[in-house]
This record gives sequence, structure tokens and C-alpha cells, in this order.
Amino acid sequence: MTAQKAADVTVWQIKQQAIQMAEELSVPPFWITDWLLYIIDKPALFLITDDSYQLSDVEVERFNAGVTKMQQGTPLAYLTGIQAFWSLDFAVNEHTLIPRPDTEVLVEQVLHWINTANEEFVPNAASNKRLLDLGTGSGCIAISLAHELKLARKLEPVSWQVVAVDFSLEALKIAQHNAVSNAVDIEFVHSSWYDALSTQDEHLFDVIVSNPPYIDEADEHLAGLLAEPISALSAPNHGLADIEHIVHHAPQYLKVGGLLAIEHGFDQGHAARQLFADNHFDNIQTIKDFGGNDRVTLGQFNKNKLQY
Repeated sequence: MTAQKAADVTVWQIKQQAIQMAEELSVPPFWITDWLLYIIDKPALFLITDDSYQLSDVEVERFNAGVTKMQQGTPLAYLTGIQAFWSLDFAVNEHTLIPRPDTEVLVEQVLHWINTANEEFVPNAASNKRLLDLGTGSGCIAISLAHELKLARKLEPVSWQVVAVDFSLEALKIAQHNAVSNAVDIEFVHSSWYDALSTQDEHLFDVIVSNPPYIDEADEHLAGLLAEPISALSAPNHGLADIEHIVHHAPQYLKVGGLLAIEHGFDQGHAARQLFADNHFDNIQTIKDFGGNDRVTLGQFNKNKLQY
């Protein structure tokens, strides 16, 4: 596109070149068209109804600059600063992971458990529940859950306090912004996993969720994810170190019968289930993602399994 004059560049022309450009950049074709729509500030329907639209000099320059950054490895979401997740939009930057569709499975399973939990956890007028999101990043999990629980409160008089933790202060700033823009009330805590949290009974949680780093540090695919914070992607011990830490300490912070739900790699389902079983959980199950791969393992804390 850089060799063309602005007067020669139309939406139709970019649409025609989108697939070829995407192949050259090794990115999905929608990155090209979505970036175009972002630059010209138009809805998706514009690609069909007004494809004769000619880009201005400034729009061509911005479009080309973005394509160059894609070629250098910058994801579309970091160019636009926005990523859709669940039913909401989230601000993202280089300090946060980009929310992915498979993580919606985690949100879906937690909501399903809350809605179908045993009698001890059925909402009632006197209920005050607590939910913890460890390693919140952009806040997409905590905020999506808080949003749905807020809607559910119109039907059930139960109050959920959502707490979100992250070690990165820059990520917490983004998460706080996203909470405000999506009109949910969340308590954000600067902490390395559980370190800043209390184990007193009144501070225990009904639900703990996490999408921790789980990619093996030696995984060759990390080379293609350099735009995102590596510390939020990979972990030692074949990617299991952070999962092990979260599961091992969870009984100190969960109410009896409370839920722990963790996202993990496609090949970590068996290891995750074993960790849950070894750390006093039952009703353990692994849920597959939209591609049919193991993605989320969850279980309930069973105090009777504690060994003294």
C-alpha cells in the first residue's frame, strides 16, 4: 500500500488485497480489514455498503504504519488498544495478555457452577459471596464474571465481592480502567498470587479462578508471542510451576466446598487433575475448549480430605 497515492486507495482495493497481505504478514485476513475499519472509524457493514470510499492521506499513512507494525510482530489488539471478550470490550496494551476466546470457557464453567452449585452455595437473601481472580491481567475474567453476577443479582438477592490480583502494577492500571468502563465494582490487589491475601475465615473465597502462565519455557511457539509479556505466558517445570503453586495453596483461601477453576495448556489436563486430587479437591473435571482440547480443570475443596 505504501507505493500508492491516497487518491488511489479505496476500501474496495484494500479488501481485494487483504488475503494476500495477510498471507505475507502471516496474520488472519480480518486483521487487515479490522485495522482498516479502525483507521476510518466505520462499522463492519461499511465494507459492503461503501467500498468506494477513498482514504485520505492521513488515513493511508496510519494504515500503512499499522501494517508495518504487524509485520514486526505487533498484534492487532495492541494497535487498536481494544479486544472483545465475552460480551464486553477490554483495553489492552503490552503489559497485558490479549484475551482469547478459549478463556471464555473458564468464565462459562464458573458461571455454570455458581448457578448449579450444591445447596450450601445456592444464593439466598443473606448470602455474601467472594470470588478471587489470580493474575488478572486486563481483568477480562474478573470483569466478565462480575458483569454476569451483577446481572444475576436482579433475579437473586446475592451479593458477590470480586477481588482481582496481579503482580504487575501496569496490568492493574489497565484492569482498573476496564472495570470502570464496564461499570463493575472490583477490589484490585497488588500481590504475587496469594501473598497479600488473608487466610482469616471472613476473608475466605467461595470461588478462585485463574488463567496463569502455563506455556513451557522451552516451547518453540513462544518465539511468535514476543509482543505479549512473556512472564504472563510461560512458567518453569514444563509450564506447571504456577499452576502447582495456585492449587497447593488454594485450600488456605477457599471455603469448604468452594470452587477452584484454572485454565491450562492442551496437554496439561492429566497433570492438573492429579494436582487437584493431591491437594484435597474432589468433583474434579477437565473441560475442553472450542477446539476440543483440554483447557480448564476445576474441583471443589473437600476439607475431609485434609490429612493431619
